[in-house]
Amino acid sequence: MSNRPRFPSPARRSVLRGSLAASAALALPAVGAAAPAFALSGRPRAAWGVQVGDVTSSSALIWVRSDRPARMIVETSATESFRRARTWHGPLVGSGTDFTGTTPLYGLPPGEQVHYRVTLADPHDPRRTGEPVHGTFRTAPARRRDGVRFLWSGDIAGQGWGINPDIGGYMVYDEMRRLDPDFFLCSGDNIYADGVIEPSVTLPDGRVWRNVTTEEKAKVAETLAEYRGNFRYNLLDHNLREFNAQVPSIVQWDDHEVRNNWYPGQILDDARYTEKNVDVLAARSMRAFREYFPVSTLHAASGEGRMHRVVRHGPLLDVFVLDMRSFRNANSPGRQPDDRTGILGAEQLRWLKHELSRSRAVWKVIAADMPLGLVVTDGATDFEAVAQGDPGTPLGRELQIAELLRYIKHRRITGTVWLTADVHYTSAQHYEPERAVFKDFAPFWEFVSGPLAAGQFQANELDATFGPDRVFVRAPDRANVSPMESPQHFGEVEIDGDSGELTVRLRAQGGSVLFSKVLRPGRVGQ
Repeated sequence: MSNRPRFPSPARRSVLRGSLAASAALALPAVGAAAPAFALSGRPRAAWGVQVGDVTSSSALIWVRSDRPARMIVETSATESFRRARTWHGPLVGSGTDFTGTTPLYGLPPGEQVHYRVTLADPHDPRRTGEPVHGTFRTAPARRRDGVRFLWSGDIAGQGWGINPDIGGYMVYDEMRRLDPDFFLCSGDNIYADGVIEPSVTLPDGRVWRNVTTEEKAKVAETLAEYRGNFRYNLLDHNLREFNAQVPSIVQWDDHEVRNNWYPGQILDDARYTEKNVDVLAARSMRAFREYFPVSTLHAASGEGRMHRVVRHGPLLDVFVLDMRSFRNANSPGRQPDDRTGILGAEQLRWLKHELSRSRAVWKVIAADMPLGLVVTDGATDFEAVAQGDPGTPLGRELQIAELLRYIKHRRITGTVWLTADVHYTSAQHYEPERAVFKDFAPFWEFVSGPLAAGQFQANELDATFGPDRVFVRAPDRANVSPMESPQHFGEVEIDGDSGELTVRLRAQGGSVLFSKVLRPGRVGQ
């Protein structure tokens, strides 16, 4: 596929050296125990590993968490020996950000492997430094012929299925790391702030699932400290920390970062919550999200503070990261004949149209945190996603999507592919105007993957408004099938540098490819 050399996992000595050190410093606690307490003697420690986010051809954002106030120092080099290293002086991290910090890197060489290490220094004595933690990533290529390959999925620690030491924790992350992608797109539900993690769960066949537990996961998250604890929980898993050290991320959020099926302005009728105002909960979650993920627009010097963004990955690929949660209207039966807010909000829709029209990338991946034509319900009468089960002309949130699809067609924007997760199974849908009630759009594909570490569920019904055809689906026949009973799912996208062809593979944990589809550049109706 690519003329750019790949760096297989066993050769990445610096990453393994750093991740093993982090694993030793942050071993999984015994089942039922709380997360390890930080000792405040000695030198600063970065035991939660490192992350890098929103990598482009010349920039990246590095993340770390300390166990105390410390100065973040990043070194980058073209080699593992760190000869001719460049030093980046990062922020002073403290309790205001839960001891997390990010350092932006600029002026990086395109299409190259970058090795980095993060050192934490005592703010009162710069000579007192902790053990460096290592990571690596590839910058996006400047040349088309280098190609691109990435993974995507979502839904982590949901439905009570947390880190199970009996099966090695989140082993799917180890499998994804060994595929050595250019980056990983997480389509939301990075945590389940509304999902309690019990010490054990008895499966239908009598086996017992055991969880690593923490104080913050013993109840639904309401306070800032509880949201922070939910984001820390997944970092207790060594597979995820090693994955983060080797694979850059593009992260978006969905409902479970706050609470199931939430929307702005919602007032909860849920006895588990003392704070009933969802806007208050969402603000606390967003602050913790910003602290625990390297997202460029959340850390921008301009103070934009928004989730939706474009991550440009060379001449072949632009990734349009949507926020289908923050600007939506209330969940409802979805039959409104006029809906200016929809699921994106008017301003984000204008932004998306503008960015799509100015994109010169061969492929334009629209990273949606919810599917388009799959009917996702919220209670007996309301709907959570776009589709509302009425196969007729667009109504409710469908009106906004119809406007977007019409715009893509009339502006002759080619190469759009929709990727999502959310529904806890994997499938491929082809949307075709000849099958649709609303016909003023160009055919396109939507691919669904997930979950990564959560319960699997039955396939959702399709809404015929935009003419979806379910070409492939893999879903269980009952609700909340545990990761011990069925393999987890993730997707792979590979863009060939010579032909420009895009191949989507829907994968299951264990190495099997369930479905594959090749799309040709510059064509519609494939």
